[in-house]
Amino acid sequence: MTKKKKLILALSAAGILTAAGGGLFWAGVQHGLHAAKPAITGSVAATSGDKVDPATGRKVLYWHDPMVPGHKFDKPGKSPFMDMQLVPVYADEAGDDGKVAISPRVQQNLGIRTAEVKEGSLATALESVGSVAWNERDLFLVQARANGYVERLHVRASLDRVRKGQALADIYVPDWVAAQEDYLAARRMSADLADAARQRMRLAGMTEEQIRQIEKSGKVHPRVTIRSPVSGVVVELTVREGMTVMSGASLYRINGLSTVWVNAEIPEAAAAQVRPGSAVEARAAAWPGMTFQGKVGAILPEIDPATRTLKARIELANPQDRLVPGMFATVSLTPAARKAVLLVPSEAVIQTGTRSVVFVASEDGKFAPVEVETGSEANGQTEIRSGLSSGQKVVASGQFLVDSEASLKGVIARMGDAGAVDGAKPAAAPTHHGGGRVETIDPDSITLSHEAMPTLQWGPMTMPFKLPPDGLPRNIAVGDEVTFEIRQTPEGDFQITSITPANKQNGSGDGK
Repeated sequence: MTKKKKLILALSAAGILTAAGGGLFWAGVQHGLHAAKPAITGSVAATSGDKVDPATGRKVLYWHDPMVPGHKFDKPGKSPFMDMQLVPVYADEAGDDGKVAISPRVQQNLGIRTAEVKEGSLATALESVGSVAWNERDLFLVQARANGYVERLHVRASLDRVRKGQALADIYVPDWVAAQEDYLAARRMSADLADAARQRMRLAGMTEEQIRQIEKSGKVHPRVTIRSPVSGVVVELTVREGMTVMSGASLYRINGLSTVWVNAEIPEAAAAQVRPGSAVEARAAAWPGMTFQGKVGAILPEIDPATRTLKARIELANPQDRLVPGMFATVSLTPAARKAVLLVPSEAVIQTGTRSVVFVASEDGKFAPVEVETGSEANGQTEIRSGLSSGQKVVASGQFLVDSEASLKGVIARMGDAGAVDGAKPAAAPTHHGGGRVETIDPDSITLSHEAMPTLQWGPMTMPFKLPPDGLPRNIAVGDEVTFEIRQTPEGDFQITSITPANKQNGSGDGK
């Protein structure tokens, strides 16, 4: 026998084995489905209601497979779906009161933790960045008080640091010589003439301190030393030695550094959270580990059209002049105080897509699902606007176990039904579309080999579905290619809501 023939025989054998394995798998699935069908009847609860578990003495309502919700069995045994024993559901934990009972041992083993509903303020710190700038309210202008000549500069460059009272420049003022000589002469004649001469010195631009110096020394002082009015930095120097200056001319511009501004970018959507006076904490990369305290001075009335942000002018204390203009700073703004609201841990809220649910723990160890209206969320806390009251206990850890148990026992479904009775009609489950081939048709189900269904994140598979409420159309037969719509029932199963042959998508299938 040639190698080519051997290869063909090997491939044929592999194909036969694969087909046989697939047939066995399909037969097993069908066996499990058919075995389950007699158990899914309306009389299950009635027939099993009188049964008592000999091990615990508790009344058994029915048995179920926790992995396949919605299927009930009237006697114990092995699950036809999974390789496990059916689990009993007892009458004292059936959730008829809208609650779910879980034994304390199970709660401890699975780490179910509760938290108290508390009143508090949901303050969210807003992080932003900005650049350090001069505090323009600490800007001082040094001017010449009279016409004169700059004889000497003590501070010769901009950005030099100066102290309050430090000498900046010496100016010779010729106009003061005549005024001072007149005063000294008038003082020897009469008090009235001295007062008039003193007034002329004031008009010439001399300060009271300079006048007292003339009175004390009795000599003419034509030179004046200009001194810094504040500790800070020279931001502008406009004179040089030998220059002639006029009265009122600017000599120095000095900015203090005891406080600085940070112009922080605030998103337009967060503008309402930041108000003048709000506390601010800032950090700078140049000083790791240090924080600078301050407050919001103003929200500037202008929005950057490119970034859609406003500028918050923040005033920071600047100990030891550590911050200088041009540095970048990260600021954390604390919004203005808000009114007290009900708060629960965010992990306690289960979002179903159509509503928000929390499980409230009662004193008897049971858990009841409660629909709530949520508000803002920050720092792991969620605002509860309605549905809870202060002091209640909610499940904060392990709530998905409680949720699955409640779903199995129909508590969640009954909660939705109760809402419909009260006038709040629950939202219908979404409809999903698909296509496939009919494999089998049973009295209460149809098995389809369907294509991938992206809305459910399902891949191609073969599975059973409940028949439509009005029954299966007569023009559907085994082997047909069909298009269909399905919807999940409150019990967790999927039911056909519409099914038509693939070549008759406009047919309604009314004929039965």
